[in-house]
Amino acid sequence: MDPSRIIESFPAPSFRGNQEQALRDIRDAFDSGNDVVLVRAPTGSGKSLLARSIAGASRTVEEASPADATDAYYTTPQVSQLDDVAEDDLLSDLKIIRGKSNYNCILRGEETTPVDRAPCVRERGFDCTVRHRCPYFSDRAIASNRQIAAMTLAYFMQTAGSDVFRKRDVVVIDEAHGLSEWAEMYATIDLQPRTVPVWDDIGVPDLSEADDPLERVVRFAETLAGVCSRAKDDLLAKPELTPEEAARRDRLQELKGELQWFVEDYRDPQSPTTWVVDQHDGAGSPISIKPLDPARYLRHTVWDRGNRFALLSATILNKDAFCRSVGLDPNNVALVDVGHTFPVENRPLYDVTQGKMTYENRDETLPKIAKLVVRLMAKHREEKGLIHCHSYAIQAELRRRLAELGLGNRIRGHDRENRDTELETWKATDDPEVFLSVKMEEALDLKGDLCRWQVLCKAPYLNTNDSRVARRLEDGQWSWYRRAALSTVMQACGRVVRAPDDYGDTYIADSSLLQLFDKTRHDMPDWFAEQVERMSKPTLPEFDPVAAGGRGGNASSAQSDWSKSSTSSGRSQQNTSRSGESAGSSASGGSERRRGGSRGGRSRSGDDSDDGKRSHPLSDVWGE
Repeated sequence: MDPSRIIESFPAPSFRGNQEQALRDIRDAFDSGNDVVLVRAPTGSGKSLLARSIAGASRTVEEASPADATDAYYTTPQVSQLDDVAEDDLLSDLKIIRGKSNYNCILRGEETTPVDRAPCVRERGFDCTVRHRCPYFSDRAIASNRQIAAMTLAYFMQTAGSDVFRKRDVVVIDEAHGLSEWAEMYATIDLQPRTVPVWDDIGVPDLSEADDPLERVVRFAETLAGVCSRAKDDLLAKPELTPEEAARRDRLQELKGELQWFVEDYRDPQSPTTWVVDQHDGAGSPISIKPLDPARYLRHTVWDRGNRFALLSATILNKDAFCRSVGLDPNNVALVDVGHTFPVENRPLYDVTQGKMTYENRDETLPKIAKLVVRLMAKHREEKGLIHCHSYAIQAELRRRLAELGLGNRIRGHDRENRDTELETWKATDDPEVFLSVKMEEALDLKGDLCRWQVLCKAPYLNTNDSRVARRLEDGQWSWYRRAALSTVMQACGRVVRAPDDYGDTYIADSSLLQLFDKTRHDMPDWFAEQVERMSKPTLPEFDPVAAGGRGGNASSAQSDWSKSSTSSGRSQQNTSRSGESAGSSASGGSERRRGGSRGGRSRSGDDSDDGKRSHPLSDVWGE
């Protein structure tokens, strides 16, 4: 890498904001001998342009000896971020490559068949006469020979060890704050009917009855790997497979590799990885095997893939903690802070807290937040808004209540299957609709009139029913827990203000967020701390569904129905919701490598943690 080329590699005609100074600081950090540079740049800094500049300083083939690594990778965990790169004319020299399933075969009669199910993977000895024109292999060949190859983090990790995408001189990772969590998610092995093709042929043990649940899982994994291997061999014996059989074969091979890697890592006394396991419903029920702090996994899939690394994000909050979480030595890593150039007056925070949204308090607080949303809709009657609902349960209840008030005409939502379609439909409309979103705090560009206000209706704490989260909290890692929530909040705050002349209001509805701000003040970058310090209480219109854009004929009865439904719903939910685990409790059935045994459901205290009976590697978005 030649750091002196970083500034001259900037792809835009001119710099804006702090870009030139940021590139000077990044250049100096690499010049000082650092192999890894963290770039903490707020929303609107033009991180993709900074990334292109850094990648452009990579060693070229002409400058290198045959054994030297050359060129650069650009990668991001967000598919939408990669889509933005593809549409940016300033980044046209980044060659994007995606997974096989994103490309269709071009053979006659196979035009709707994804490449990963095409005849070349279904028929033994198939000789494709148009392979040179295949969209996937063509893009792959071009990307492998282009100075900057761009791909998702998932594809980047999956190609570790590939002869095509070998080690390069520079690796740039955008939106890198969640690198550890993404690595844990990719390394997680979910064993359930949908992911295990031979599920009906195996007996799934009850881990709660095992003296050492994790050791029992290892033995089960060894057995399952053998079953997968035999089933795969049976398919390989066939001269031709159907697309469904090809998918089954590939999944069996993939699962066999995952299980063997887990067993090998667990048996390796030198491995730093701690494993935990979840099983919530006893014998025959799904099992999830998860790594904690997967430094070894990242070493193979990321750190061995380049000589120099630039990690960009707005929300790398604590350098030392971040480095430890991804297997880096903080002493060998530099941090470059990029100042915010958006006026703080254009990105205000407003305290409209209605109470806590923890599991125990939600029945009381959620009706108040629904009424708050009505008042905000009245204030922003002609403007589009976004509600960060955090879970589908909260989304469904808010949508029901607002519809009962006659406000269904201004409300739009989504489910797990149609989230992208509904989001794009909402963005395309000029009507002042309010979008009820779940897990859209990141990688969402709502510039200008696409959205002028948003509500954070729950503190986005990670799900304590996830065994990895529970284990870390048992080890006292509350600072990590709070930083994860703060990072999500900061990401969310950046959705509606995308340029120096843009503006948008962010309303804080969950009082647990105020507690979060108090406890993480020392982790906040200055630009966000200024937002928090300036937070104020706004003047809002009185509660009036008609003023909020509701149907006039229904408003009076709707307001009466509101009181009735609020009371009855509160009673019914109060009677039913208590059967679940409380907000602060950990899930049962987990275990860890060096301590063994399953965890009980002991109560937690100290933070307003998340809840929910289903878990996710990053956060709980399913609700109860």
